[in-house]
Amino acid sequence: MTDGASSATSTSHTTVIRGVRVFDGTKPLDANSVLIRDGVVAEVGTDLSAHHATETVEGAGGTLLPGLIDSHTHTLRVAELEQALAFGVTTELDMFCVPELLEPLRGAAASRDDVADIRSAGIGASVPGGHPTQLVEMGVYPPFPTLASDDEAPGFVADRVSEGSDYLKILIEDGSTMGWGGQPRLDARTVSALSASAHARGLRVLAHISTQADAYQAVATGVHGLAHLFVDQPPEPEFVHKAAESGIFAVPTITIFELLHGTARRETAYVDHPRLWPYLDPVVREALLSDWREHLPWQPPHWASAEHTRRAARLLHQAGVPVLAGTDVAHPRAAHGLSLHAELAALVDAGLSPTEALTAATRAPADAFGLTDRGRITPGSRADLLLVAGDPTSDITATGEITGIWRRGQRFDRDAYQAGLNTP
Repeated sequence: MTDGASSATSTSHTTVIRGVRVFDGTKPLDANSVLIRDGVVAEVGTDLSAHHATETVEGAGGTLLPGLIDSHTHTLRVAELEQALAFGVTTELDMFCVPELLEPLRGAAASRDDVADIRSAGIGASVPGGHPTQLVEMGVYPPFPTLASDDEAPGFVADRVSEGSDYLKILIEDGSTMGWGGQPRLDARTVSALSASAHARGLRVLAHISTQADAYQAVATGVHGLAHLFVDQPPEPEFVHKAAESGIFAVPTITIFELLHGTARRETAYVDHPRLWPYLDPVVREALLSDWREHLPWQPPHWASAEHTRRAARLLHQAGVPVLAGTDVAHPRAAHGLSLHAELAALVDAGLSPTEALTAATRAPADAFGLTDRGRITPGSRADLLLVAGDPTSDITATGEITGIWRRGQRFDRDAYQAGLNTP
């Protein structure tokens, strides 16, 4: 599904970005300039003329990338879409939201160019009392529908289609890897029925998993992608083979598992970055610097490890499984936009090259989710763009050296955004 919407403009607006490296979503191009006209990339080439341009941007040897796509978010407020865009994330792929919260997010994304775009699974499939129904008790979500048996699957999927869900998320989770085991969960027959019903309606299907056994089950039922990788065991060669054979994609969400099952938090290396910290809400910054685990009413088990996730990501990537960059971002445990830069570094540490990690946040998710108008820099694609100093195809941390952001061809005013953060 693609957007295609653009801001209404009374006159044609043309921008030339010159003197840059151009990464097209897969590889660096033999080009140094990009022409944007009326919200789309009109031309990619060498020394393009700025004679008739409304605006000329001198890139000073930086790198122009497609706007970043976060393939696993939990978005509740329009302000989170604005924050995401301030860090170069032009599209968020939300993995659970109820219609009353999702409607204003979609409205803002359709009508404004100063917020990131959004796609959403809407309400994910779970059982009564299953994950994430505990978030209702915590006040995060209002009550939402669940299903108790496989014969309810067609109706559940039909309801999500009528609500406008862009894909279906199935939650296969008993809480064991989080330290709250014994939570009710979907049985295998219901998972299969949900997947079949979604396929019949043309919906992509993602499975939330956290154990290797659940990953095996998800692959066997024909899901398109895994919304996490597992933390309970090292990846088995048989699983890697079955995953590659099935044609799935995987969103490892390494940084969130490092937070829960590791000893360090990657985001703390970014909160003082000179081109990032001024655009981080002070409340969000404080949350990132705190030990979130201290406030948990439960503690993850000692046998769960983020190293299993990293190793699985590396082996799946080596086997040809598309690996997508996603953060599982939700306040206060992570920061919209900022956390994706940390996830890119985590993917490189897991074994992807910097170029492959960039693809994991641009062309790969666009392809996996059918977003044919973004994730690439090519004539006709949406001008969702990120300009950074340096060369992130050789040093992934250069994605944080942000000097320009465009959504649908409109440059995001980071100065105005920063001023708003500092206004009481």
